[in-house]
Amino acid sequence: MMMKKKWVITSLIFVIFIAGGIAYNLIKKRGSGGDAPVTAPANRQSALQINGYVVHVKPLTDEFTALGSLIPDEEVRLSFETSGRITDIFFEEGSMVKKGDLLAKVNDRTLQAQLSRFEAQQRLVEARASRQSTLFERDAISQEAYEQANTELAILNADMTLVRANIALTELRAPFDGIIGLRQVSEGAFATPSTLVATLTKISPIKIEFTVNEADIANIKSGTDITFQVGSELRVYNAKVYAIESFVNYELRTLKVRALYPNLNHELSPGRYVSISVKRVEIPDAIVIPSQAVIKEMGIDKVFLYRDGKAQPVDINIGIRTDSEVQVLHGLNVGDTLITSGTLQLRSGMDVVLGNIE
Repeated sequence: MMMKKKWVITSLIFVIFIAGGIAYNLIKKRGSGGDAPVTAPANRQSALQINGYVVHVKPLTDEFTALGSLIPDEEVRLSFETSGRITDIFFEEGSMVKKGDLLAKVNDRTLQAQLSRFEAQQRLVEARASRQSTLFERDAISQEAYEQANTELAILNADMTLVRANIALTELRAPFDGIIGLRQVSEGAFATPSTLVATLTKISPIKIEFTVNEADIANIKSGTDITFQVGSELRVYNAKVYAIESFVNYELRTLKVRALYPNLNHELSPGRYVSISVKRVEIPDAIVIPSQAVIKEMGIDKVFLYRDGKAQPVDINIGIRTDSEVQVLHGLNVGDTLITSGTLQLRSGMDVVLGNIE
């Protein structure tokens, strides 16, 4: 009897437990507003945000650069051709002088005295030669006497020419128009042919000297136009090649080139560093795209185009390259929308959203 009573109690507890669980679920279901939530399907891959570039034609210039220096058109270290004490200096440092201007002079008193003596003798010898010529025409003197008078006159004239030439050696004159630099001597100093008096420089026009790598030699010839910038200045100057070295440097494999710039206002000074640009070729209507849009796969250049919200790969043939752009010879048409960002993430047919467009 006791066993039967225990079994009834246990069964009653179990039924109450199950009934409580069912009641709890019904209450929870009603409290949540009815139907149980449905599990959402897996999210689809979101579209990639990209930037675009509308393909169009524009001028393209292919050029190479070189480094060079400004050098004077002419430059000479001035010194006397003879020795002597400097008596006069006629130039101002840093001034413009003209060809033939007398710049300085050394003592020539001895030579001037010799010239004065010869000039005095000249009048007497010329008069004698004239009389001898008259007498010779009348057959009053011999041929020998006539020739001796003329020889004396010729010798005297030669002596005078020599003295005048020696006097010219005592004068320092400007060999060309230019700017004379700082003088290195003073009046009263004894000068020899090795004594530097000053430096004369011609800087109008001014020369640009630079070297060209062997690969670009074919793009340089006499008459080629170049542009250059001086130091860190932003101004661009135009010049023209006028001379090319006759041989390539065997060690560096470079060719030395010189160009001329008028420099009429003397705004440029010799010795300054310059960077030069030389055009290889200029195309007025090239299809040019940003270089970051190009992807190389298995040796093939390709780009992605934006078409109907998807990325489509296209193989292209490339021509000229610059620092930031490439020329496309085949594969693109004017008006195509090129994808310029996120190119490494793109796949054929991938969904994309077009943002900024150039």
